Amino acid sequence: MKNNTIEELCCLYTNLSEEDVEILKGVAANLPLIADLNKANIFVDCLTKEGNHAIVVAEASPTTTKSVYTKPIVGKFAYEAFEPSVLSSLRTGKPKFQNRALTQEGKTVTQSVVPIKGGNNQVIATLIMEKDVTEQIKNQRKMEMLSETTETLTEILIGITESQPIIPEMLDESLFLIDYEGKILYCNPSATSLVQESYEGSHWADKLLVELFPGVKEILEDPEELLIQEIIIINKVFQVKKIKLGHKENENVFFIILKNITELREKERDLVVKSVAIREIHHRVKNNLQTVASLLRLQMRNGLPEDSKGHFEESLNRITSIASVYEIILSNSSVDDVNLYQLIEKIGNSLVIESGSEQKIDISYSGADFEIKSNKAVTVALIVNELIQNCLKHAFKRRRRGEIKVLLHRKVNQIEVQVIDNGEGYIPTSKPSLGLDIVKMLIEHDLSGKLKIENGFDGTVVVVTFPIAEERIQV
Repeated sequence: MKNNTIEELCCLYTNLSEEDVEILKGVAANLPLIADLNKANIFVDCLTKEGNHAIVVAEASPTTTKSVYTKPIVGKFAYEAFEPSVLSSLRTGKPKFQNRALTQEGKTVTQSVVPIKGGNNQVIATLIMEKDVTEQIKNQRKMEMLSETTETLTEILIGITESQPIIPEMLDESLFLIDYEGKILYCNPSATSLVQESYEGSHWADKLLVELFPGVKEILEDPEELLIQEIIIINKVFQVKKIKLGHKENENVFFIILKNITELREKERDLVVKSVAIREIHHRVKNNLQTVASLLRLQMRNGLPEDSKGHFEESLNRITSIASVYEIILSNSSVDDVNLYQLIEKIGNSLVIESGSEQKIDISYSGADFEIKSNKAVTVALIVNELIQNCLKHAFKRRRRGEIKVLLHRKVNQIEVQVIDNGEGYIPTSKPSLGLDIVKMLIEHDLSGKLKIENGFDGTVVVVTFPIAEERIQV
């Protein structure tokens, strides 16, 4: 990999500094050795300026084994839908090991990802190792099928030794034993019922299997000894397994096993339809919220009474905080889970940038990285919005600089969010505060949680705790 290519790609598509690019040059110089040692393809991916996907800036193919790719992929984009581990590691700085991914050429690989950090300990890229597991998956499917077949054949042997029917009468799958011509030598009761249901004629015993079920023709003609495919029979979906059996007189004897999976496929289709519908609803809600926010901004630019301006800004921030929840949902694969750390970071950064304060306010985040349900995420978004707004409005009135820290902790059965500032401290007043009233109401009624406000060593500490069920942890 030529270093000038790394420089060009980083300059065009990323926000990396010259120092960061020099670090990547050093890493790229060692990629061929790493590729040969691990018998794998090695890549360096960087987050693009937009932050929605990554770009491959360096690669190395092994000389000790066959490469996963037939063409170079430097300069290609890596999208989150196909390589979620890469984008997750770039955003969180956490390594991911032995995850399945789909390559640019449609191959299934095992992918391990580790972050590459710059001089300021920030993630600047990821180092990725990919190994082709297409054959491994194929062999695994064959082994699973063989295991199932072994269980069936065990039942056959038990039936023979106990002078019972050769195939168990209660077997749900339709099982046919056929010879090399496709003539049926045996079928179990489930298979008999299937034939009677699908074949209009009354005399079917001498028929070939392909005459009864034309859809199995290609399966029987396939040279594979173990094969699984799906076909349609009488408007139902069946999984067909072909298993070749050894025989002294005739080696072309097969078990054909048909399993009705119509209900399973219908449920899968319903889930896909519901997922698409929910995602479309989220998309429309996000667009509607952004439209309302745009109207508020337009009204503010056209001029407002000074005593109304603050109320408009607070309403605008609340709307954009809720919109942030739906933006994160739409960027994830799940339609109902929101990464809480990512949400809080997005809201906090937006509030500090849009505050327009002449003061220098720094905001930082730390803590666990996990997901919560979207309905709770909306509530948390509003709470964090109000708490950070309070810091920006009241904590640093007589200071030129300020610092806000947001800490996120997950305990056994609860979540704790802390918002800490190094401002002037908390002074309780008798004057009602709409923002604080909103926070208390949301915590008590929507989250069944608790709020604690106290003066810390330097500034104010606000602690929000609320119970959770089983929230999904990112690993």
